[in-house]
Amino acid sequence: MGKYFGTDGFRGEANVGLTVDHAFQVGRYIGYYYGRGHKGKIVIGKDTRLSSYMFEYALSAGLTASGADVYLLHVTTTPSVAYVTKTDGFDCGIMISASHNPYYDNGIKLINGNGEKMADEVTNQIEKYLDGQLPVVPYATREHIGRTVDYAAGRNRYIGYLISLATHSYKGVKVGLDCSNGSTWMIAKSVFEALGAEVSVINNTPSGTNINLDCGSTHIKGLQEFVKEKKLDVGFAFDGDADRCLAVDENGNLINGDLILYIYGTYMKKRDMLTTNTIVSTVMSNMGLGKALEAAGIDWIQTQVGDRFVYETMRAGGHLLGGEESGHIIFSKYATTGDGMLTAIKLMQAMLDQKQPLSKLAEPVTIYPQLLKNIQVTDKDAAMNAPSVLKAKEEAEEMLQGDGRVLLRKSGTEPLIRVMVEAPDKKLCEKCVDHIADAIQALQPGK
Repeated sequence: MGKYFGTDGFRGEANVGLTVDHAFQVGRYIGYYYGRGHKGKIVIGKDTRLSSYMFEYALSAGLTASGADVYLLHVTTTPSVAYVTKTDGFDCGIMISASHNPYYDNGIKLINGNGEKMADEVTNQIEKYLDGQLPVVPYATREHIGRTVDYAAGRNRYIGYLISLATHSYKGVKVGLDCSNGSTWMIAKSVFEALGAEVSVINNTPSGTNINLDCGSTHIKGLQEFVKEKKLDVGFAFDGDADRCLAVDENGNLINGDLILYIYGTYMKKRDMLTTNTIVSTVMSNMGLGKALEAAGIDWIQTQVGDRFVYETMRAGGHLLGGEESGHIIFSKYATTGDGMLTAIKLMQAMLDQKQPLSKLAEPVTIYPQLLKNIQVTDKDAAMNAPSVLKAKEEAEEMLQGDGRVLLRKSGTEPLIRVMVEAPDKKLCEKCVDHIADAIQALQPGK
């Protein structure tokens, strides 16, 4: 990770950690970088945050000032930006979103011409430019100044692409959608209705300040209650920029990313579609997933946390399915990034093809109790490597007696250390997590 760009773009509180001037300067450098030898062509999408409009205008000003043409998708999803960037021949795509973070945060996600997350070598150059370590980019003049173009047609093509991937009519299926007051608020309902579903929607009235607020994939209880109350067949919850999806079965039970990987992975294996016989996930995936995949005869690779690492491993090995427990699911045959809407369509395919509800399809997986605690720190590296913290981790592992695991990691986007423990017993999870958390908190100023 760099100074500004983490595992998922440049993210921070709007006009505090990520300012309008940052956005303008990022646009200035990208416009220059992709304008060497030809006129740069950049596509921009945004989520529903209050500050997304401000950053859209600042980026557009910087890009056009450097001579690039800018195409605006307006409010749309991160995967749609990746899709349009790749299919419509753009040099670069930009998504303005802080994903699942609260409304007052925002972010700049950069996507290369192949629809993939931007390489570190490019973001490193942008960081140098932001810090004044590179010469100031010259302004374009006269006919070389860039222009902005309304490109809602690109978003509509993405919607058409999603609809084309469905293999069944959804007629008679009662589907609940939680749009998180975010990017899917205009897309999700129209896609499912076009496919014939009986659609019930919650959290699709964005105000600019209610994105992810007690809703969406990070607050799944609302959809769980909604599915039970309305007696729906299935529910899908997205996060703010819709690169994540979690599901709810007909009984209101959570179907998280691990269960989604199992359900669709075993569906693919039964049909000889899982060509490498391998599913990729991160170290945050539950031990229960690994045991269930082993029983199904499917190989399992784990990467460090971050969907970009999952995708890189999938691309290197030619694997077709991977993702994270949090709901970033990548179907590499169809997309280069996690795509919540695509995930929902693929889960519908597995249900309807097998004529089984999600509850039945997830039944073979026994999820170990897992507890995750986030501890705010002033120095992530110092906290991770402190002897007292390492000793507490070792002691927690001894408590588990080989039946469970402990994972400590730094957040890629916030000043947090994440402590995760899996064990056969919830109380043992709590005991181990608290033991390590206490050691980390004891190091913080004022403790």
